[in-house]
Amino acid sequence: MIIDPDWPARMTEPTAPSRLARMLQITHRVEDMIIAVLLTATMGLALYQIVLRNVMGTGIVWGDILIRLMVLWLGMAGAMAATRQKKHISVDLVTRFLSPGGRRVAEGLTTCFAGSVCLAAFYYCLQFVKSEYEAGGLAFGPVPYWVCASILPLAFLIMALRYVLQFVLILTGRLRATP
Repeated sequence: MIIDPDWPARMTEPTAPSRLARMLQITHRVEDMIIAVLLTATMGLALYQIVLRNVMGTGIVWGDILIRLMVLWLGMAGAMAATRQKKHISVDLVTRFLSPGGRRVAEGLTTCFAGSVCLAAFYYCLQFVKSEYEAGGLAFGPVPYWVCASILPLAFLIMALRYVLQFVLILTGRLRATP
């Protein structure tokens, strides 16, 4: 009988793929919680503004600006989640008539194109945030515009990386083309 001295460590220590899967699962939960908190806060602040205006005849001076920025952040977080779940808008007029192999090629090409668009958007959004940083303007209170706009390059980078990952998975056959 051969005794493996590393056996107990291998049994208790998770393998690299399961660690990666666990990290992704935690990241996805954090994203979902951010969306839920942003949505709740946006609706709460909007309701508070409405009540203040209609009942008290006043409002929070920076409330409307903050609500607009929260909607921007919420939209970008939602786009990241849609990309993660492959629930983004797609036109499948042609792909429905293709063979499974043709669908795989078409989905690979469209995924590659979408990733390229997200990379270009990341670059230009990063340039925008840099220019806002250099301009030094304030969105509301002591919060600079560049901080508020920082979601744009971050979200496009995350979406681009997800498209690249999906492209690799399509090429390797680990991700099936949607029927």
